[in-house]
Amino acid sequence: MDYQTITYELSGGIARVTLNRPDVMNSMTAQMRAELTHAFRRSGEEARVVVLTGAGRAFCAGQDLGDGGSAAELDLERILRDEYAPMLRALSGCPVPTIAAVNGAAAGAGANLALAADVVIASESAYFLQAFARIGLIPDAGGTYAMPRAMGQAKAMGAALFADRISAKQADDWGLIWEAVPDERFEDRVNERAAFLAEGPTAAYRHIKEAIRATWGNDLEEQLSLEAKLQGKSGASRDFQEGVLAFLEKRPAQFEGR
Repeated sequence: MDYQTITYELSGGIARVTLNRPDVMNSMTAQMRAELTHAFRRSGEEARVVVLTGAGRAFCAGQDLGDGGSAAELDLERILRDEYAPMLRALSGCPVPTIAAVNGAAAGAGANLALAADVVIASESAYFLQAFARIGLIPDAGGTYAMPRAMGQAKAMGAALFADRISAKQADDWGLIWEAVPDERFEDRVNERAAFLAEGPTAAYRHIKEAIRATWGNDLEEQLSLEAKLQGKSGASRDFQEGVLAFLEKRPAQFEGR
C-alpha cells in the first residue's frame, strides 16, 4: 500500500507508525484507517515492536467530521463496523508489543486508538479527551471497553459524561496509561522502551498479551489452564533456554525473537 496519511519506518526491529496530517491534528479519515489497518498487520509480520505516534503538536484529534460528507450524511454505524473495528482489531491483535507514544492531544477516537495499544506513554503536556458527548455521541472506537477496564467504572463514566480533559499526569495516576514523561524526556523514553522490547523474547511477549487480554472473559480455572498452556509453549522455546543460560552465565540474553 502507498501510504498517504501516515508514515511507516522499520529500523532495528522497531516499526514506527506516524499519523501524518499535522495541519488537522492528525484527525482520522477513511483513508487513514485503511492505511493504519495495513500498517499494523504489516508490522506484526516484520517488526518486533510497534510505536504509534502523531506528527506535529497532536497525537490524534479523532474523526475528521468533514470526511465523507456532512455530519448528517455520516453512516456512523457502518463506519465503526467496517473501518474502525478492523483497525482496532489489527492494533489490539498485533502479535508484537505495541506502544502508543502520545505526543499531544488525544481526543475522541484518537484517545481510544491510543488506548488500544499494549502500552501508552504520554508526554506531560499531552491530554486525553472523550469529547463525544459534546456533539451528542457516545464514546466509540473501543472507548467504552478500554476505559472501565483501565481506570474503573466511576472514572470512565465521569470522563464520558463530563467530557473533561484528562491530563497525562491524571491518566497516569488513574491507571489509564503506563506513564507520563516530561516533555524534554519523552522522545528518549519512548525510544528506550521500544529498544528494550525489540531486544526481548517476542514469542513470550505474544503469550503475555494473549493471557492478559483473555483474563476478562475467563474464570480462575480457565485462566490457570490458559497460563499452563502458554507457559508450556514458552518453556519449549529457544528463548527460554537462552534466558536461563544467560542468567547462569551472568550476561545479557540474546533472544531470537520471532
